[in-house]
Amino acid sequence: MRAAVFSTPGPPEVLQVAEVDDPQAGPGEVRVRVRAAGVQPVDAGVRTGFVLPGTVPSYPQAPGNEFAGVVDQVGEGVTAFSVGDEVLGYRLLSCYAELVVAPADQIVAKPADMPWEVAGGLSGPGQTAYTALRAIGVGQGDTVVVHGAAGGVGTIAVQLARAWGATVIGTASERNHDYLRALGAIPVSYGDGLVDRVRAVAPNGVDAALDGAGAEAARASVELVADRSRIGTIVAFDVAEELGVRAIRSQRSAARLAELVELYENGQLRVHVRRTYPLDQAADAHREIEKGHGRGKVVLVVGR
Repeated sequence: MRAAVFSTPGPPEVLQVAEVDDPQAGPGEVRVRVRAAGVQPVDAGVRTGFVLPGTVPSYPQAPGNEFAGVVDQVGEGVTAFSVGDEVLGYRLLSCYAELVVAPADQIVAKPADMPWEVAGGLSGPGQTAYTALRAIGVGQGDTVVVHGAAGGVGTIAVQLARAWGATVIGTASERNHDYLRALGAIPVSYGDGLVDRVRAVAPNGVDAALDGAGAEAARASVELVADRSRIGTIVAFDVAEELGVRAIRSQRSAARLAELVELYENGQLRVHVRRTYPLDQAADAHREIEKGHGRGKVVLVVGR
């Protein structure tokens, strides 16, 4: 099969498409012929040498932690899926490829009307946003600030918080404010004076904050939210302990992914795909996500 791999950590150009051995589904696993694979900031971190917890570096390595495609091989003991089923799912690494093997309990059925690029880009940001909002207890009647609200995770977080009954204030660059309004958020610009701007649109205070932008946003959150257990960061892990806020890493499950799919089917969740790239342009996709401040998801289109 073809896969976008790197043999030495480095800049985007280390990602090259190569022929590698086809993986085989073992007991309890399925093999999926990939149609789309989401591109996440953590993928760029892996490419530059970050080692995901629970993994051991092995080269050549294909990045990627989320995918969608068609089951083409079923391992022993798998009864929930059959060859030909359209699915989406997740695994640690190796998703920038024409074939991916994953445990059967890490995939769910893809709705027929869900576009492939949406299916391929839902699990990563969706499960991260879900995990984070649950960790900081967002629910009915809360006012929550989502920093980096126009990004892949932020877009989902805004919609989930709204679906769960919260008022959402989203921080983003001004060019993304209309986009956030369309999602149901109150937009506020980044930069000096952020805390005052948030207070101006939240006269009754802020109950919780999710940082998807970085250390400055985490520091601003401490000024806005009295209970630091209700502040979470998914990016600024280096200052989380100093500030006394939650450092949150995604906790993924098929049940959580199925709930996100159901919200999509009910019209309560949408995934904005800002750009797609073919597999052989994976390096360009990484350059895109490393720019920062982008709107929605970047996705690799792998097969047809």
